[in-house]
Amino acid sequence: MKPTPPLVKVAVPVPLADAFDYVAPGAGPVPPIGCRVRVPFGRGERIGIVVEHPATTPVAASRLKPIGAVLDREPAIGEELLSSLRWAAEYYHHPLGAVLSHALPGLLREGRAIDELPEPAWQLTSLGRAQDPAELPRTARQQRRALQFLRERPLAASELKALDVASAALARLAEKGWVEPAAAASRLASALEPQASPGAAPELTGDQRRVLEEIGATQASKAFRAYLLHGVTGSGKTEVYLRLIAAELAANRQTLLLVPEIGLTPQLTRRLAERFGETELAVLHSAVTERERFDAWRRAYRGDARLIVGTRSAVFAPLPSPGLIVVDEEHDASYKQQTGFRYSARDLAVVRAQRLGVPIVLGSATPSLETFHNARQGRYRTLALPRRIGSAGTPKVRVVDLNLHASRHGLSTPLVAAIGQHLAAGNQVLLFLNRRGFAPALFCPQCKATEQCRRCDARMTVHAKAGVVRCHHCGAERALDFACRSCRGERIAVGAGTQRVGDEVAALFPAARVARLDRDSTSRKGSLAAVLSDVAAGNVEILLGTQMLTKGHDFPRVTLVGVLNADQGLFGTDPRSHERLAQTILQVAGRAGRADRPGEVVIQTHHPTHPLLTCLLERDYAAFAALALEERRDAGWPPFAHLAIWHAEAARRDSAIGFLELVRDTAAVDSGSVAVLGPAPLAMERKDGRFRAQLLFRSAERGPLHRLVERTLAAVRGSAAARRARWSIDIDPLEI
Repeated sequence: MKPTPPLVKVAVPVPLADAFDYVAPGAGPVPPIGCRVRVPFGRGERIGIVVEHPATTPVAASRLKPIGAVLDREPAIGEELLSSLRWAAEYYHHPLGAVLSHALPGLLREGRAIDELPEPAWQLTSLGRAQDPAELPRTARQQRRALQFLRERPLAASELKALDVASAALARLAEKGWVEPAAAASRLASALEPQASPGAAPELTGDQRRVLEEIGATQASKAFRAYLLHGVTGSGKTEVYLRLIAAELAANRQTLLLVPEIGLTPQLTRRLAERFGETELAVLHSAVTERERFDAWRRAYRGDARLIVGTRSAVFAPLPSPGLIVVDEEHDASYKQQTGFRYSARDLAVVRAQRLGVPIVLGSATPSLETFHNARQGRYRTLALPRRIGSAGTPKVRVVDLNLHASRHGLSTPLVAAIGQHLAAGNQVLLFLNRRGFAPALFCPQCKATEQCRRCDARMTVHAKAGVVRCHHCGAERALDFACRSCRGERIAVGAGTQRVGDEVAALFPAARVARLDRDSTSRKGSLAAVLSDVAAGNVEILLGTQMLTKGHDFPRVTLVGVLNADQGLFGTDPRSHERLAQTILQVAGRAGRADRPGEVVIQTHHPTHPLLTCLLERDYAAFAALALEERRDAGWPPFAHLAIWHAEAARRDSAIGFLELVRDTAAVDSGSVAVLGPAPLAMERKDGRFRAQLLFRSAERGPLHRLVERTLAAVRGSAAARRARWSIDIDPLEI
């Protein structure tokens, strides 16, 4: 009698909750758990992950299909990571196959071999760097282009081909000794910053030493513990990270360092390169190519890369020799994925640290209220860096009442006077504008109409220099026309966007060099680095920007920070609006007065006596957090409640609402202690031509909430209403 082949359960990246049973291939060993396999699925094939070797199956033997191919000799997803991803799939109610696929680089999802040879890459030799591309003859156009591009950083052959540089031109340059093959590690390190010799570590403060001693003891014991490193801006949190990383490198263990947006933290990446020199780095973020991501993932997977740096998705990096996880600016909303698999990288990092048995450090000057609460409850250990480094001290804060001082394009008379004083002293000035609800729009004084997007419930924003109005939600553009579409009256631009404020500043201070730091002005590759370089070199006197200014930049010559409108968020309906505003104000204010230059902060507001502002300015963030937590407790919002939001969108309003009504009615049958609220349209109901609505589940306890979500999901997933709308579930949502 022919023996029955072993069973293999495979998670496939499809919108179905269950994994699927297959039989192992006839030849060769049973594929280990965590390996990729190619399996027949429907009318085609899919690449999935082996998640179990079941002893039995409810599927009839005649219906079981064999695995088509085993793609890995060793698991692509190790035991700990698979366990953490199983937790994530269950907690966020997302299909396991889709979660596992999300954790792998795109090339592995396509079936490429892990041990595939790295793609050839090229870099300049010292002789090539000494050449002037302009001196090459016209007939050597591609060689000239290659020299120009390779001056910036090593490039893969495919990248050079896309830049119209053929392999023959590279071969001729190699014959001359001007270029040479580059290792993947060196070109990824160059993607961070040019390599430098290891820099000398600065002298530690007493606060830093105490922090390092405590975390160092946990590092030495190789045990899990979560730390909240609550340090004011400029207190030396980054230096603490670097010392902790150095200890892990000395022990030949890996560190995972998560940052909100790597493109916005060039100072950190430069310090890593300077401090650790040739230490092999793996860089995982959206700016690298798929091939670079694959190579970086593979070096982490093999344990060759001992420092893995990246944004949200880097939390999925393999860590065969784990030592430490650091989450910088842990409060930042960028750590929460807002579409599809809606995970929190910060929370998943804590889960991974626990399963790996390593310490995790959550650093911030303005911790999220959830993290602050966890620390107060004893789940995390709080370590404080309460003082700034150097003699600058805490910046002086001055509030300007806009009810008493009129402003022109966002600039009050006291702020203009302060700008003049700081410029006269040879210092730099930073002006912060919270763009949300504060961008210039076309307004008709005659009929009161504004220019609306045809596909979204939103106003179009004026971009005067480009001569267009643009929707910042769907990207639609129209030519800038000051004739009103309703009454043909003459329209005006109202609101102080960064462009208009920049024009006003330039008119008031014509001798000052002004630079903008916002999404529009830094959309071109390299433009952000160029602006930051100019600021560091003193080539800019006034820096004007939006939320990007709160992302951890170090501007040592800035002595004045002006917050043009602190009122945004004071009266928002979202339970987190006060928390976000407090974090924004303190983060941007922290840019004033670094190094040995004392700083000043001018905050413009129509509500100078608002309790949030007075608490922040007269006390500190910890006092604000304690007050805000009491308000959250009284109102029944996180962290004293647990939330799940069902999102739905469709081309027809009734399709989106209809699906959510089905969810509501299904849940109401047995909702128990869970409140079901809605459905309700979003504040911007229509975006990019689709109608959007949501339904909220709220519970004082986590368990009942998740059980209700799971029961309801199982009941509605296959319904006709579910097929008529695009929908998702957001656990622990950041916006309501």
